[in-house]
Amino acid sequence: MTVTLEQPARALLVTAEDREIPVPASLRYSSDDPLAVHLDFPADISLSGAMVTWTFSRDLLEGGVLAPAGSGDVQIWPSGRSRTVVELRSPYGLALLRFETAALWRFLLCSYTVVAAGSEDLGPAVDRGLTSLLGGV
Repeated sequence: MTVTLEQPARALLVTAEDREIPVPASLRYSSDDPLAVHLDFPADISLSGAMVTWTFSRDLLEGGVLAPAGSGDVQIWPSGRSRTVVELRSPYGLALLRFETAALWRFLLCSYTVVAAGSEDLGPAVDRGLTSLLGGV
């Protein structure tokens, strides 16, 4: 049985002028994809007019609330005592988002009740990844 966890997460988009603009977001975790966390943004705030999802490892999120973590498209680091920054890079630009660290911890703790750290069943995830890479060949 698949268990999916979804939690609204209030994000603050940091602009080039150092202003913070509230952005609706949602954190999602599924037992079908036990190593991944999905960060969803609604269509009305995206440049394309479609819902946008960023997917990265649950370990990256946990590591990033404690110390700088990640490289490449997703990087996460603590910002003071109560906030965590998530940096998202794409060919279209960069977004810096600040989240309340407590909200990220709540989400992580709930995700560990769905699938405990270290007990992830990787078989289905590997099958999906291979199918995606090979394009059904």
